[in-house]
Amino acid sequence: MSKRNSQAAKTAARERLRIEREREAKRAKIKRQLIVAGSIVGVLAIAGGISYAVVQGNKPGYWEAAKDDKLVKPANTSGKNGTTVTIGEDSAKKTLVMYEDPRCPVCASFEQTVGTTVDKGVEDGKYRMQYVGATFLDNGLGGEGSKNALSALGAALNVSDDAFLQYKAAMYSAKWHPEESDDKLKDDAYLIKIADTVDALKGNKEFQNAVKNGTYDKWALEMSATFDDSGVQGTPTLKMDGKTLTGADGKNAPMTVADFNKAMETALKG
Repeated sequence: MSKRNSQAAKTAARERLRIEREREAKRAKIKRQLIVAGSIVGVLAIAGGISYAVVQGNKPGYWEAAKDDKLVKPANTSGKNGTTVTIGEDSAKKTLVMYEDPRCPVCASFEQTVGTTVDKGVEDGKYRMQYVGATFLDNGLGGEGSKNALSALGAALNVSDDAFLQYKAAMYSAKWHPEESDDKLKDDAYLIKIADTVDALKGNKEFQNAVKNGTYDKWALEMSATFDDSGVQGTPTLKMDGKTLTGADGKNAPMTVADFNKAMETALKG
């Protein structure tokens, strides 16, 4: 091979190497650009995801938003926000104030044991009954069953006093009242199923629509606020003339008919 040919071969080889290096450099540049672009998109996506999460996190929950709903007061209520629920004869000289939370298992036990006796006293005109609903168990246990059930009770109250009392009794019954930790009362369908055991509410479309549409959700929150402002620490709590009615232990609500009758006898004389 001549020197000329040898030199030409070397020159050609160097040219091929240069071209290959340029191509490699170009590929590397494009790769870096894609990586950077991908990183930017990723960052934007993450930022967007974080922004979305923050927005979602800052969006009020359903019940928080319900505070801004228009207040609809059930029929058979009185007071500024319709949170005074008093059942019985106006001529009754005494008023028994009952504080209950729909999810409360002790309230369920009280209603199952003493509830009919309480209602009989109201029916006989011995006293009137004022109901104050609470929802603190939703806060303690998580969930919304207390609020949703209280709203449904408002829908029953809008039908009649009797419908309210019968629905409340059914809700607290051994058959229908769930375990404290089971937020079953948050389910509108379940609340309507319970209501179908009450003659005045069975198949009642107005009642059912009020439950499904949350017509009395704002009212339930107002009622809950009334309980919170009362200073009462637990449920069930019974009061008459500002004094708490207690059972044999002198601390808790009377949980037997005998204890209730004894406490009521004393309260009516006071």
